[in-house]
Amino acid sequence: MAGNSSRILESVSDTALLVAHHRAMESVRPDALFHDPYAQRLAGDRGEEIARRLRWGKRMAWSTITRTVLIDDIVTRLVAEGVDTVLNLAAGLDSRPYRLPLPPSLRWVEMDLPAMTAAKTELTKDEKPRCQLERISIDLASPAERERVLAEQSLKMRKALVISEGLLVYLNDAVVGELAHDLHETPPIRFWVCDIATPLIVKRMQRWWGKHMKAANTQMQFAPPNGTKFFEPMGWREREFHVLFDNSMRIGRPMPLAWIYKVQLRLFPKYTRKQAVKWRAGVALLERI
Repeated sequence: MAGNSSRILESVSDTALLVAHHRAMESVRPDALFHDPYAQRLAGDRGEEIARRLRWGKRMAWSTITRTVLIDDIVTRLVAEGVDTVLNLAAGLDSRPYRLPLPPSLRWVEMDLPAMTAAKTELTKDEKPRCQLERISIDLASPAERERVLAEQSLKMRKALVISEGLLVYLNDAVVGELAHDLHETPPIRFWVCDIATPLIVKRMQRWWGKHMKAANTQMQFAPPNGTKFFEPMGWREREFHVLFDNSMRIGRPMPLAWIYKVQLRLFPKYTRKQAVKWRAGVALLERI
């Protein structure tokens, strides 16, 4: 995944390097909330370079860390409740099959683009996952490929959880809607965990990173004004929603300059709470209707 160093991002897959570097940053802390012994290897020097060169690249680690903690908790809870298969869409450099306390009987299926799948397979070739791990090379934006793989997987699972961490924001509304429909048409899929941002957040991220995203032939798009209600026509409803900002404060990894929000909340409580809704990013657990 190395390339022309004059460009910060070369493809959307480079964002996985940034996320892995954030996990590596957390893992070396003496008070680490999780330990990912694979993160540094997966991120490599390129991950650190991206974090250093992108505006707020390192300072945005709070959101990755909070999201990781939240999804780790959801996965372990649902597996304990009987989920027998996890479908990890656009799995990137996620290391959960190796680091979470998962039962050996659990099937964990990673789906990603061929280049990412091949690179990750090479990087983890000497590691043993804690569950039954399978990798599938697929372009999830292709309806035909997606429907074929989901049909094949539906025969192998009884109660499944889908993870789409860091994926949906790079898709447009139509593709997200098609994906939601296809997942609902696969009856064993009972739950879906995803992260959702608001239009204001995506607008700000585009202002910070937009030119780098454009150079990498991608952009941030999905930010439904109605939040998880977007998914209801496709057969999904919100079971849980965990606000990133609130949870970052709870776990001791606050957003930089979070103290300003506290001051504003004391001085202008009504206005500040109203504004907070417009910046309400979080991790959603959806369940089929």
